[in-house]
Amino acid sequence: MEREKKREKNRYIVAYGLLFILLIVLVAANLCIGSVNIPLKDLLGIFHLTGGDMSSVYGDIVMDIRFPRALAAAVLGGALALSGYLLQTFFHNPIAGPFILGISSGAKMFVALIMISSFYVGLKITSVTMIVGAFIGAMISMFFVLIMSRIMNNMSMLIVSGIMIGYICSAITDLLVTFASDSDIVNLHDWSKGSFSGISWSNVYVMSLVVGVTVIWVFFLSKPISAYQLGESYARNMGVNIPLFRILLVLLSSVLSASVTAFAGPVSFVGIAVPHLVKNLLKTTKPILMIPACFLGGAAFCLFCDLLARTMFSPTELSISTVTAIFGAPIVIYIMIRRKNRQE
Repeated sequence: MEREKKREKNRYIVAYGLLFILLIVLVAANLCIGSVNIPLKDLLGIFHLTGGDMSSVYGDIVMDIRFPRALAAAVLGGALALSGYLLQTFFHNPIAGPFILGISSGAKMFVALIMISSFYVGLKITSVTMIVGAFIGAMISMFFVLIMSRIMNNMSMLIVSGIMIGYICSAITDLLVTFASDSDIVNLHDWSKGSFSGISWSNVYVMSLVVGVTVIWVFFLSKPISAYQLGESYARNMGVNIPLFRILLVLLSSVLSASVTAFAGPVSFVGIAVPHLVKNLLKTTKPILMIPACFLGGAAFCLFCDLLARTMFSPTELSISTVTAIFGAPIVIYIMIRRKNRQE
């Protein structure tokens, strides 16, 4: 028994070590690689870690463009993975996620509406306004998903309903973008496809605060989540207030996915693929281990995909959802096939 516990502890240490190392390597790669490649020694000089000679041009590129973008990819990627984990817990379904259920599309629709309206009336949009708007849109979509979950007991039909809700929201967004003035929405079209470009330090501060507070809340729910995973009856017997707990899961997952959509647009498959990969890495479903690991895994996954999006066809930049779908969609297909085989 002790040997098994020691083996599990070593596995967790190795898994977290790999995630941390991967995260650091990907952050460095995102700062060094681009249309202008920056040597590692100059990068260390920018952060005053070495006394090497450093060009001020390199400093501007890193500190004004690449570093805030890398931090945004890490923070928002972690938020999206954690949002997917909460939704999978809520619906007891491994392929539930903010993109699949249409929650990201609802957030995108409402943010697009706010952005286009502000262009016409001449108002400046703040980061907080974007998050609030995305949250409202996410909650509207979530409301319809919850209604469908009450009507349909079949989880497959619930997923299909979520996809249909997402298509409706995306169609409305495309309609809004079509009738907007091109001169006023230079970045709106790219944003609607999903992109980490154009992130400023003020955006990073706001998203870090909102996501950080939400992650702490989620971490405090580790024990109720652990009980809920064993069934609602068990959780109720353990003293968990099921209605309140379910509301908290919906609110927290919506805040996390709304934060992503507000700044980067819709990002696909991260919320489904990363929790599954992390679960296989840790070989456990314990929330106290899964929550931070999902955040680290989501951060690393989005940093990797954003690096490819920037560099694969440089100077042309791919949308982040294009790259995440390439790596995330096969994982979703694998989950569905594996689940079907288990049922048979």
